[in-house]
Amino acid sequence: MEKLPNIITTFRLIGAFCLLFFGARSYGFWIIYFACGLSDMLDGYLARILGCESKTGALLDSVADIVFVACCCWQLIPVLAFPQWLWIWAGAIVIIKVINQISALVMYNKCVFPHTIANKVTGGLLFVGVPLTLFLESFVPMIIIAAVATFAAVQEGHFIRTNMYNQPM
Repeated sequence: MEKLPNIITTFRLIGAFCLLFFGARSYGFWIIYFACGLSDMLDGYLARILGCESKTGALLDSVADIVFVACCCWQLIPVLAFPQWLWIWAGAIVIIKVINQISALVMYNKCVFPHTIANKVTGGLLFVGVPLTLFLESFVPMIIIAAVATFAAVQEGHFIRTNMYNQPM
């Protein structure tokens, strides 16, 4: 039972790559998308209630999240019609997160992925907001998500640079 959360996370990682074989407007894409999103919520919850949280599991979860987002972006960017300023804002968030990781590498010789409440809220909003944006053909949900993601990225950088990333969130 103690390996179950990591098994679920591994399936999310595999599912993320499977997204690349489906068009962004296909049923297959959205079935896998929602299965991956639900597994992201389930693995951490199970790790906590089973008492089997680990640094390996947290790292695997972060890697699976990054791969999931990257595969979603690869499929969704061609079909999302956002104004240029919103793409620039998204790019700025990515740059902040890259700088955070460079800071962690310089300061601690490792990548650091703080599982903050703000990062979790951003993930939840993205999970719901991306399909809403696509199906409603409105970029308003993405403005809200970008605002929360900006805060989360800046907070993450603060936690990394003040060595608070190891503290319970």
